[in-house]
Amino acid sequence: KDRKTFKYIIEDSYETGGQNWTDDMIEDFKKVYGYDPVPYIPALNGVVVGSPDQTDRFLWDLRRLVADQVAYEYVAGLREVSHEHGFTTWLENYGHWGFPGEFLQYGGQSDEIAGEFWSFGNLGDIENKAASSCGHIYGKDKVWAESCTCGGSHFDLYPATMKQRVDRFFTEGINATLLHLYIQQPDDRTPGFNAWFGNEFNRNNTWFSQLDIFLDYLKRCNYMLQQGRYVADVAYFIGEDTPKMTGVRNPEIPRGYSYDYVNAEVLMSAKAENGKLVLASGMEYSVLVLPKIETMRPELLAKLQQLVKEGVVIQGPAPLRSPSLKNYPESDYQVKAMAEEMWQKNIHPFADKVRYGKGMIYPTASLEQILSDLRIQPDFTASDPMLPVLFIHLNTQDGEVYFISNQSDKTISFDANFSAKGMQPELWNPLTSETRYLPEFKQLTGAISVPMTLAGNESSFVIFREK
Repeated sequence: KDRKTFKYIIEDSYETGGQNWTDDMIEDFKKVYGYDPVPYIPALNGVVVGSPDQTDRFLWDLRRLVADQVAYEYVAGLREVSHEHGFTTWLENYGHWGFPGEFLQYGGQSDEIAGEFWSFGNLGDIENKAASSCGHIYGKDKVWAESCTCGGSHFDLYPATMKQRVDRFFTEGINATLLHLYIQQPDDRTPGFNAWFGNEFNRNNTWFSQLDIFLDYLKRCNYMLQQGRYVADVAYFIGEDTPKMTGVRNPEIPRGYSYDYVNAEVLMSAKAENGKLVLASGMEYSVLVLPKIETMRPELLAKLQQLVKEGVVIQGPAPLRSPSLKNYPESDYQVKAMAEEMWQKNIHPFADKVRYGKGMIYPTASLEQILSDLRIQPDFTASDPMLPVLFIHLNTQDGEVYFISNQSDKTISFDANFSAKGMQPELWNPLTSETRYLPEFKQLTGAISVPMTLAGNESSFVIFREK
């Protein structure tokens, strides 16, 4: 309680290779799947046991168990031990070079989660959306990112060259910036100690005395982006297979809408409210998209059956069988019977949509068609769809918060259309802290149109809180 420093236990990105066995694995396996794994152990060396199908099912069960134990024994276990000593755990919920887990479940067991992005290249292209989805579906208000990392001593980088990627990942849900890195300098020799990874955020850098401008910008954005609840229309279910590093968007999200990835663990505690999928975290979505795979465990399909009956809309194919050897072959019969009832293949084999209970199932329809059927307009659009404009929308008790980013280095002008009605738009500038009304706007059908001009790499908040 009296500790002034050393408050966090940090788990960096997973980079330690694959996992396939641990103490008590046989007994743990029996408890979870109800059968003895010992006869199938030769499968770990490429030997078919029983049949190729049975062997694949055993390996599926083993990989799923490994992912579950990595999440619950390692991440959750370390969290429990850390709490006993007054620590908070902080985890980058992804990994490379043999990551054995499921990224959402893995991050969900930590107190705080993070992504990562470098000042150039593609590291961050999947890591940050993975982190923000984890934060949203598990109810974590902060989504950190190891920010502005780089390889080599890049003294040519400075805040203006970093801002574009910072803003991009703000629009992907990052709202807590951890600059990487600051190295203590023991004396006045220059350039001093540095690392091959990380920007030179230290007192020997020529622009360090002006860093406060960048820091103030980041802190204002972090504060604003930590308000309220993320607004998303689509949830992409990542499936139950493991290991899994990121989700797949198929069909792709249409321009102007937002999404999260969701996993089986959070779906099992979800409910249907007013035709929407509502998670225990408070997140809600209009459409749940299933992956284009043929398997699903009967327990999860039974949950989806209940959700659709109560009004949830899903898109995707009917599963054909269970992926697991647990309760095989009875589990396959259960999946087949539920899927035939829900998708009504025997009655409407080629239907593009099927009503089931209060909900709807679209086997192959595009998201554009589904969202149109549901009369859900785009949340944000620019009048010129070719402009590199990104956004994120948060709903607060006081109103609606939009963060808009120009991802080009050129000044752009466009009409910004926001999904709002009867509200006064305001501009909040996170660089200068200026706030002012935007008097020139038009009320369209279901949207407010505001003419905007953003300088190269400029970003702004547009707020709707007054009638």
